[in-house]
Amino acid sequence: MGIELAQVDTIIDKHHADQRALISLLLDIQDQFYFLPQEALERVADKVGVPSVQVYQVARFYKAFSLKPRGKHLLTVCVGTACHVRGGERLVDQLSRVLAVAPGETTDDKLFTLQTVNCLGCCALGPVMVVDGTYYGKMSATKIDKVLSKYRNGEEVADDD
Repeated sequence: MGIELAQVDTIIDKHHADQRALISLLLDIQDQFYFLPQEALERVADKVGVPSVQVYQVARFYKAFSLKPRGKHLLTVCVGTACHVRGGERLVDQLSRVLAVAPGETTDDKLFTLQTVNCLGCCALGPVMVVDGTYYGKMSATKIDKVLSKYRNGEEVADDD
């Protein structure tokens, strides 16, 4: 997959090619491309003046980064104990059916990536689904279509239930 390196250069310049801003720089690149392309990581290493292995170590260490393409919207479902007993796995199953992907996969249209986590730290709201940082507590399989349709249609999304 070819990317526009000029976009990467713009992001690097925004951070003044400062190696102390490596995480912020990588986050901005991921926001642009929805993952960290190999070409971008190599360009960052070159322009910032750090070994490419160091850039890859940072990109692999933090769960926030992805080295493979993600969808525009990241769906995260908690399957920790509290969410599990309240139906977290049923949410994952329903999302997998509706989106035709397994956890860790991205839809063919590159709109959604589904992932699971062991805890989101808001057990009282379980089961919990997070879409691009917006938390949806006390989720149920019947609410999934409503939430997904808002993201498909590009509407402002708020948890109004």
